[in-house]
Amino acid sequence: MDTKRKSLVKTISWRIIATGITIGTIYAFTGNIAFSGEVGIIINVVKAFAYYLHERLYAKMT
Repeated sequence: MDTKRKSLVKTISWRIIATGITIGTIYAFTGNIAFSGEVGIIINVVKAFAYYLHERLYAKMT
């Protein structure tokens, strides 16, 4: 059974990886590292929250 702590650790570890990918992709298209970092961080904070909620709902259903 998943715990809240495990869900949180999975969320954080995945978002670190995904943030790097997002920032790198935005930078490849814009060439602007500051913009890439700002957008990448904002997007991934929102996605981290959504992912955590998804993990908790999934854990309740299984």
